[in-house]
Amino acid sequence: MIHDAGRLLRKSFELRSQEHGLSSAQWRLLVRVVREENPTQARLAELMEIEPISVSRLIDRMEQGGWVKRCAHESDRRIKRVVPTDKSLEMYSTIKKVAGDVFEVALAGVDEDQRQALMSGLVTMVDNLSADDMAATQIHTEKQASS
Repeated sequence: MIHDAGRLLRKSFELRSQEHGLSSAQWRLLVRVVREENPTQARLAELMEIEPISVSRLIDRMEQGGWVKRCAHESDRRIKRVVPTDKSLEMYSTIKKVAGDVFEVALAGVDEDQRQALMSGLVTMVDNLSADDMAATQIHTEKQASS
């Protein structure tokens, strides 16, 4: 059910956001760049769960469109931070509104107590699975170090 709900939410969001001329990957990147406050390209790849080269190409297209710009990291010029432009900051407000509208449609008929219980349950699930993910990453790192 969670997978179905997520898929339908994404589909509804994409349908409602088509008029703004960005792909779903571009929307996701734009949101991450604004929320993460100038992340590195490597961090974006990690957050979006895609290969670094794919993120680089996506950033290239968004930079050409005036949505983001690359800036050198403060302490290591080899590392590039991705910075939102005014254009993307303005669009971020639109994204939030579209997402809010989609969530309102999705949650129609769900009362406030049910919404809070749903959110609480989802937060617990994310916390539980994040702990598992961090433990697995630590075990993998330790195995690599001992090899």
